[in-house]
Amino acid sequence: MTRVLIVGAGPAGIRAAETLVAAGLHPVVVDEAARAGGQIYRRPPVGFSRAPEKLYGSEAPKARALHDTFDALVAEDRITHLPERSVMALRDGVAHVLGAARERVCYDRLIVATGATDRLAPVPGWQVGGVYSLGAAQIALKAQGIALGRKIALAGSGPLLTLLATQLIAAGANVAAVLDTAPMRAQIVGGLQMALARPFVTLRGLRLRAALGRLYHAAVTLERIDSGGSGPTAIHWCDGSGTSRHTDCDMVGLGWHLRADSTVPDLAGASFAWNETFDQWLPETDQLGRAKHGLYLAGDGLRILGADGAELAGQAAAIACLQDLGLPHRNPDPILRKLARMQRFAAGMSRAFPWPGEALQSLPDTATICRCEGISAGDLRATLPLSGAEANRAKSLARVGMGRCQGRYCQLAGAEILAAASGRQPKQVGRLRAQPPARPAGIGAWLTEATEDAE
Repeated sequence: MTRVLIVGAGPAGIRAAETLVAAGLHPVVVDEAARAGGQIYRRPPVGFSRAPEKLYGSEAPKARALHDTFDALVAEDRITHLPERSVMALRDGVAHVLGAARERVCYDRLIVATGATDRLAPVPGWQVGGVYSLGAAQIALKAQGIALGRKIALAGSGPLLTLLATQLIAAGANVAAVLDTAPMRAQIVGGLQMALARPFVTLRGLRLRAALGRLYHAAVTLERIDSGGSGPTAIHWCDGSGTSRHTDCDMVGLGWHLRADSTVPDLAGASFAWNETFDQWLPETDQLGRAKHGLYLAGDGLRILGADGAELAGQAAAIACLQDLGLPHRNPDPILRKLARMQRFAAGMSRAFPWPGEALQSLPDTATICRCEGISAGDLRATLPLSGAEANRAKSLARVGMGRCQGRYCQLAGAEILAAASGRQPKQVGRLRAQPPARPAGIGAWLTEATEDAE
């Protein structure tokens, strides 16, 4: 039987597995979490007391449906689930997987649904402990039921900024301010485009925003984060009129929507192109997510369309796989029409909540860009005489992107800085190439033999 490996058990991976099982296949699903659901529908540990309605809000029915679908596939032995494992490398139809031990998973077809990570923009002072990504704060709330501070300031732009603020408030946390860098005019124009594509989703977002009241501030310019011996003490910002203000806090959450996690697609041999809508490098595929022979991509790791779009993309990628195998499959046209609507919504969202490229280009030389390695904007600019504004050369000279995150958090900001300093566009700077291992791992993990192939 054809061996199909699915990497990721979020909405895209779950629907891909379900579609393959319906056609008579038995896929292997590798996921880094202990329980399926992905980041958006992340599940807490067994015995956790908070109800799904508290964790997922209005999306609780969708979360339950996905969880139940996947759990049933596992219980009926229709898929092989390998949780708490990461795909570290790919070669010649073998995935090198690391969890409690090393494993080799052979495959004939590969569906990658690795989702997305926070897209971060450096702010002077952000390198101190107590400054988190919005996603990290949401993980702590969902998986552990805790807020990461007693007085919280959230800053950035995009739907997660508003969503997390309302989730924290509903859980009893003290949110001091919600600082959105997106201009209100951009939000209105982009919001109209979003409403034409998905009116009910847009209305739900507006209701969440309205519930924040005076905590929410638009058109903000972030200046710096002050800190003391135990973490942040205040965040300084200018409002839309240019008035300098500050918010006392002991925790700061930052995030500018999402960045596709394309490490595994890169290792698998996918091609990439700069996407003007999302202001980042994204894999190239056909409409169904077919990247090349035997490789299919789905979810936010391909196009950042949210949980609903990820479910559709997972089905589409599985259908492409079934087409290539000559197996029965459903007509993909209705799925593609829905995905087109999701893409129009995403384009409006990108317009409403733009990436703060200009702010990054003017960061002072003293501002830290790479938190992992402690590299400043000045260190990066100093590489230009030798790097020629090429991302991988600048990485080798300044070490930006060589730390634990492997460029996931600093790559896009670094490209903005190099581009501005050299009179180029960020896409002309290029992207950092992925290389194994896909995740940091202790050297001891590679000193033992891998277990037998998982079937």
